Amino acid sequence: QLQLVESGGGLVQAGGSLRLTCTASGRTFSSYAMGWFRQAPGKEREFVAAISWSGSSTDYADSVKGRFTISRDNAKNTVWMQMNSLKPEDTAVYYCAAARAYSSDSTYRYDSRYDSWGRGTQVTVSS
Repeated sequence: QLQLVESGGGLVQAGGSLRLTCTASGRTFSSYAMGWFRQAPGKEREFVAAISWSGSSTDYADSVKGRFTISRDNAKNTVWMQMNSLKPEDTAVYYCAAARAYSSDSTYRYDSRYDSWGRGTQVTVSS
């Protein structure tokens, strides 16, 4: 398993941007597909974005497609999520997660597929 630490959350006005960072410890980071999930108060955790271990494939929830961009640098053991045009409904705790991948272009939407999780970072978007 990897140890994951998120950063970059905060308070931003609607229409603004934030960049979340997830830093992983472990020498096998490049064999993990990575994902971002979020959980708003009173709601279930939901998939936001995922990226394959090679970086060649990405996947996004419909609610963030065109606004969020996930990327990674395996040499830095880091995944980012650039969030633009933020909306109040994007307010949530955002979690980074890692899943052992069986192919270089695999991405996963189901949280049960992920076996390492960070502690989360709060994102609050004011209207």
